[in-house]
Amino acid sequence: MAKTSPGEFFNQVKAEARKVVWPTRQETTTTAIFVGLMMLILSVFFLGIDTVFGMIVQWLLKLA
Repeated sequence: MAKTSPGEFFNQVKAEARKVVWPTRQETTTTAIFVGLMMLILSVFFLGIDTVFGMIVQWLLKLA
């Protein structure tokens, strides 16, 4: 692989940076709300699973 000069490297970095497409405020807000809702749903789901497994373990320990 050929080495690139620092000047050429920075020109390539600038060219790649021009290709970046930043999300709009609406897209960012929508994504943030979606992530928050998914976090809430998954936390409630895993709380329920943990509670059920905890009850099963307690029941099994009472049998022993």
